[in-house]
Amino acid sequence: METTTTAPSAAGPEADGRAPLSRTARAFVALAVVEAVTWAGLLVGMLLKYVTETTEAGVWLFGRLHGAAFLAYVAVTLVAAVRLRWSPWTALLALAAAVPPLATILVERRLRRTGRLAGRAGA
Repeated sequence: METTTTAPSAAGPEADGRAPLSRTARAFVALAVVEAVTWAGLLVGMLLKYVTETTEAGVWLFGRLHGAAFLAYVAVTLVAAVRLRWSPWTALLALAAAVPPLATILVERRLRRTGRLAGRAGA
């Protein structure tokens, strides 16, 4: 019985956009997603509280979750900026992304696409 194996690409994983991320970069990506999700939850909570006037539970819960996620995102962004050697403009863009809803996802995708999240897998 003949088995075929595919040899790894000589160009490496970076050639197809799947460069391994360092722990710092993975933490940044995770918190970018968490920050965006809690932002969305807070927006739904505000809709329920101020528009439909049905409940304040969403603002109560997601306000706390988003506050914690926001602070964690800022801290991890500052660490990532130093460890991944981002320019001051890149760091400012990543920090400013925490203000508009869901912008952290867009910035994370751009940083990944431009290679600013790539780094040593153990860093």
